[in-house]
Amino acid sequence: MGMIGGGMGAFIGAVHRKAAAMDGLIELSCGAFSNSPEKSKASGKELGLPESRVYPDFRTMIEQEKKLPADQRMHFVSIVTPNFAHFEPAMLALENGFHVVIEKPMTFTLEEARQLAAKVKETGLLLCLTHTYAGYPMVKQARYMVEQGLFGKIRKVYVEYPQGWLSELSEKEGNAQAAWRTDPTKSGKAGAMGDIGTHAAHLAEYITGQKIQKLSADIQTIVPGRALDDDGAALLRFDSGASGVLIATQVAAGEENNLSIRVYGEKGGLSWRQMEPNSLEVLWQDKPKEVYRAGQGYLSPVALHNCRTPAGHPEGYIEAFANLYRNFALTLQARLSGEEPDTTLVDFPDVEDGVRGMAFIDNIIASGKSDSKWTDFKI
Repeated sequence: MGMIGGGMGAFIGAVHRKAAAMDGLIELSCGAFSNSPEKSKASGKELGLPESRVYPDFRTMIEQEKKLPADQRMHFVSIVTPNFAHFEPAMLALENGFHVVIEKPMTFTLEEARQLAAKVKETGLLLCLTHTYAGYPMVKQARYMVEQGLFGKIRKVYVEYPQGWLSELSEKEGNAQAAWRTDPTKSGKAGAMGDIGTHAAHLAEYITGQKIQKLSADIQTIVPGRALDDDGAALLRFDSGASGVLIATQVAAGEENNLSIRVYGEKGGLSWRQMEPNSLEVLWQDKPKEVYRAGQGYLSPVALHNCRTPAGHPEGYIEAFANLYRNFALTLQARLSGEEPDTTLVDFPDVEDGVRGMAFIDNIIASGKSDSKWTDFKI
């Protein structure tokens, strides 16, 4: 693996490296860790990389790595830069034959996402989008139970993502994470809806297997002086008939990272919370509530494949992240060996999820500005 961004002091770069290393399938071999050549060099030294594999910028890295013998060069690049710096390195990597892992949202604009999807299709290369929450074992279990039709036709979806870390104007107080996430030139046209609303929308579509078809949004900027939305909600209609509600806010003072989802069908439903990730509550119309737990033998094959420890041992954010990397690595290994991977077990969010994420941003911001009751979800 090569890495673009994620140098010293960067939160998400360290998460990616820990997750990628967890299973011993992936080795960090090179990087361009900062737009500052000096900081990139210092970061590479801190990570124990040879000086020759630490590059001043991503263009040099991709150019030089391509020149190396096939058994020495990187197989893929992990892009962990802010939103505005996703598209160019991803496109350049694909054009030069390298697979891609990339942070969400996938690009800065929907048009860039369309171009990236076209390039992935043209090259046949892999792209993994790190929608972390799709990696949790009990999210896999929830998706499996819906797929098996255990709840009948899905009718209602409620997904909420409250955070409180932007309840004050932190971007003006030296908080680097807040500064770029609330800057339209770096984050794009959406704030909270781009940062965490996309996670909520992806989780709803991933578990239900349905796609958002229409939405009606209320988008707000609560904190005075902020340039992008920090709060919002939307009514949803899905293509197979379900309706739902999505809430994403970063000004719910006191909240940490309380992503949760409830899904209801004709016969019952389910409930999952990211802050209690090892438990999946299953509700039935005609019998008592059940609680499914990670690591137990009664889980589906796909959930067990994504469990790492015996029951009762917490598996959280880093492990879910690692599941995405492991499934990507297993898929890539199979590809390199001329084999077909079992995609039912080793699934991960891909470029089409990335396009839908960018379309979600465009559509929900447009709906928030519109006086129409419903906005068609256009891709």
